[in-house]
Amino acid sequence: MTMKKSQGGFVTNVMAIFTNNPFKARNYKQAASLLGIKDKASKDLLISVLYELKQQGTLKEVKPGKFILSPDKVPEVSTFKKYIEGTLDLKQTGKAWVITEELGHDVYISQNNTGKAFDGDRVKVYIFPKRSGRKTEGQVVEVIERARTRFVGIYKPSKDFGFVIPDNPGINVDLFIPEGKSLSANAGDKVVVELEEWPEHARNPFGRITEVLGKPGNNNVEMQSILVEYNFPLSFNPETEKEAELIPYEIPESEIKSRRDFRDIFTITIDPADAKDFDDALSLRALPDGTYEVGVHIADVSHYVRPGTPLDKEAFDRGTSIYLVDRTIPMLPEKLSNHVCSLRQGEEKLCFSTVFVLDDKAHIISEWFGKTIIKSDRRFAYEEVQEMIEGADGDFKQNILILNRLATCLRNDRYKRGSINFESQEVKFYLDENGKPTGVYIKEQKEAHRLIEDFMLLANRRVAEFVGAKKGKEKSPTFVYRIHDAPSPEKLNTFAQFVSKLGYNLKISSRKNIASSLNKLLDDVAGKGEERMISGIAIRTMAKAVYSTHNIGHYGLSFPFYTHFTSPIRRYPDLMVHRLLFSYMHGAASVDEELYESMCKHSSDMEKRAMEAERASIKYKQAEFLLDHVGEVFEALISGVSKWGIYAELLGNRCEGLIRMSSLDDDFYYLDEDNYQIIGQRWGRTYRLGDPIKVKVRNVDMQKKQIDFDLIFEAQPSVPPKPKKERKIKSSGRPQRHR
Repeated sequence: MTMKKSQGGFVTNVMAIFTNNPFKARNYKQAASLLGIKDKASKDLLISVLYELKQQGTLKEVKPGKFILSPDKVPEVSTFKKYIEGTLDLKQTGKAWVITEELGHDVYISQNNTGKAFDGDRVKVYIFPKRSGRKTEGQVVEVIERARTRFVGIYKPSKDFGFVIPDNPGINVDLFIPEGKSLSANAGDKVVVELEEWPEHARNPFGRITEVLGKPGNNNVEMQSILVEYNFPLSFNPETEKEAELIPYEIPESEIKSRRDFRDIFTITIDPADAKDFDDALSLRALPDGTYEVGVHIADVSHYVRPGTPLDKEAFDRGTSIYLVDRTIPMLPEKLSNHVCSLRQGEEKLCFSTVFVLDDKAHIISEWFGKTIIKSDRRFAYEEVQEMIEGADGDFKQNILILNRLATCLRNDRYKRGSINFESQEVKFYLDENGKPTGVYIKEQKEAHRLIEDFMLLANRRVAEFVGAKKGKEKSPTFVYRIHDAPSPEKLNTFAQFVSKLGYNLKISSRKNIASSLNKLLDDVAGKGEERMISGIAIRTMAKAVYSTHNIGHYGLSFPFYTHFTSPIRRYPDLMVHRLLFSYMHGAASVDEELYESMCKHSSDMEKRAMEAERASIKYKQAEFLLDHVGEVFEALISGVSKWGIYAELLGNRCEGLIRMSSLDDDFYYLDEDNYQIIGQRWGRTYRLGDPIKVKVRNVDMQKKQIDFDLIFEAQPSVPPKPKKERKIKSSGRPQRHR
């Protein structure tokens, strides 16, 4: 088939669709829409033109019926797009990349072309004419939207003005503070500054100090600095606090009568010993036929926090509670999170519950969802429950052992179905009265934590299935899912090659093999020097779990339907799920998918930001702990190697520091990147990932949260030690409810 001359103009218009955006694939319907084609004859012509262009090599069919411009036909960037928009990723060096979907690849921005933009800003970029063989480069010409306008830093006053030097090394310019806008801050104070403007010809942005936090090094000052750095508020809005104070503690009799009553059924909570907000409780009742009724009772936050109120708006903005080393920054005011909604022992509380009748193997016989009222008989700490599981006597021991046995059945069934056993390790601190760390340790996660987790997973899964698993052609209503995509085969293959060089085997031939093989790998590396690197890379190999209205299942848990229902006191998505479940149970129409998808994205972003703040607080406290141990020697394991040197992690507390290559003065060392080791050129001394070593704390930089070690030289084995099974060290603290 050859194209007729009469088709020339039509073909030109079709080609324009693909050359204007050469990295966007389109099918004939999308192309027809852009061309304004509605009649069948023109659509048929369009289809034939698309396949003719494919035959000529001009277009490439990336999926059946979906075309993209062939790579060799893509024009130079300057001929089709001079400006693009994207998000600036600014490095500490000053160099940057603009992340954009318009081009299909990122745009490099040199240090002198970042303009007035900060890391994370939405920017407009001018694309330089592309030179053959060179990466696409550009210049920031406009800041479309600031990622943040609040910064924390150290105040340096002058006679009639001052500057704030930002703590964040990614902000590579000081903020100018005009006279009268310093809030009487003193030299060296750590302050919060609000960006006001950046005049056209000014070298520095102008700001005003909005809060004086105090002197650097003070625990409260540093924790507040972390919150500001990650753009979290330091207090609740007055309107929110006022609304919370008006909420009564008493439950009206009319409300009690409208709910299923569990007050006389055995009910407990199991949480960390220092917890104050109790989201969930478990009830247990043995039935005459030998089955068990297990209730998973979740605080009915939706009864108190109504859509559109100040409480709801601020809870949505915060997205989640934040758990720093020494404090909790709640999503809801304390009256709600610690009192009205919290399932406290001996107090009548409103819940939204999932109630299951289970047989002796934890198979579901029946289930019920609805609003309830409960009264917890006993508040347990994890340690108390664990002691009973291990044989000690205690309150309600028999019931707890039944719950643990059922939870174990649920867990084993989950693993058989392909669930991956990712277990994060939690660093904990002993703090004195001033918040200064006197010790660092790793808590173990034991059966008591898993008991709670497995029942929470059951409730989350069954709620998602109740809404999403519709039979036949019936369309499921819009819902909030917790999704986890499958890893790419390329990433899995790269990871398998990586661990094979360390002596481990990872089978990736099938979904079931991946899960069982990965679980064995994580068990084998537990407690070893390579554990942190391997588990970290394993997690990065996996996709990130996020919230979405578009359900694709949860790969890591091997659940086709999954949501977050069990923590509405501290997670906003759970509150959305409660509202949606209740409305759909009562016949409401489906909510707006686009609106809820945007709410899901915001919730995912806030969760990520909260986790980064939590990690920053841990990193700060680890550095602060070692500040008093400069010059001391510790046992460590090599946790990483790079061209900069050896990363070492101290045994027992996971404090990680760098042995700089320049400090290894007994030889000239080079990096053997393929085998994760460094080798001395003259004497052949080898330091390999996972090797045990001794280090001395050389220096601690509190501002950068960096720790430097010196290596204590000892005789090295001639052959690197092979991985061997050691005792598994696991975390505890809060149950793993962030899957």
